[in-house]
Amino acid sequence: MHRFYLPPNDWASAALTGAEAHHARSVLRLSPGARAVVFDGQGREATVAIETTATALVRFRIVTDTFSEPLRCRIVLAQAIPKGKNMDLIVQKAVEIGAAEIFPLLSARTVVQLDPESAAQKQAKWQQVAIEAAKQCGQNWLPTVHTPLTPEAFLANAAAYDLRLIGSLQPGARHLKELLSEAPVRPSCVLMMIGPEGDFTPAEIALARSHGCAPLTLGPIILRVETAAIYCLSVLSYELLG
Repeated sequence: MHRFYLPPNDWASAALTGAEAHHARSVLRLSPGARAVVFDGQGREATVAIETTATALVRFRIVTDTFSEPLRCRIVLAQAIPKGKNMDLIVQKAVEIGAAEIFPLLSARTVVQLDPESAAQKQAKWQQVAIEAAKQCGQNWLPTVHTPLTPEAFLANAAAYDLRLIGSLQPGARHLKELLSEAPVRPSCVLMMIGPEGDFTPAEIALARSHGCAPLTLGPIILRVETAAIYCLSVLSYELLG
């Protein structure tokens, strides 16, 4: 069945609006009586029966209502914004793998330069990419894609994470299994920082280390930015969400 996103605050309206209503009415051409799935991005999912499509609102009736528990570990991706449309791909795959939050970073080597208005527009676009990915893959917990921050501003709140990791090409970076084996308890909230093309600067890595981030090796082969993000999230998901 087709899936639609309805924010938690709009759940009581029992109606799709805006782009979701347009997609249901004008693209999919759902008619009264058709079944669909609606989710709120915070674990709630309902099978619904479409009632009316004649106006700007697509009204529905809930047939069954279920709740999905959150994943056992919150994996948070802090990603330096890469060139082109690669951030779209990273957001999409992060949602599919199970990331809980995504923080775009404006690092020293980030090619993309954003003023406050452009940053807000990018954030809105990436959040929509996340919504579409959640609709497609059946993810009922929608990650928040935050407004881009500098590493300095982001790391000011790094103490919130049980385990803090930063992908690093520098000597001395360690393997994930080794770092996990030293953790006193199984982490419930993990931060994964990934740099831009050319990696974080030594100063940024030093700053991250001063906030408790452990340099993590991704193996002997240098990975593209989008590959590094997908690789790290996949390995963390395998180790911590199973």
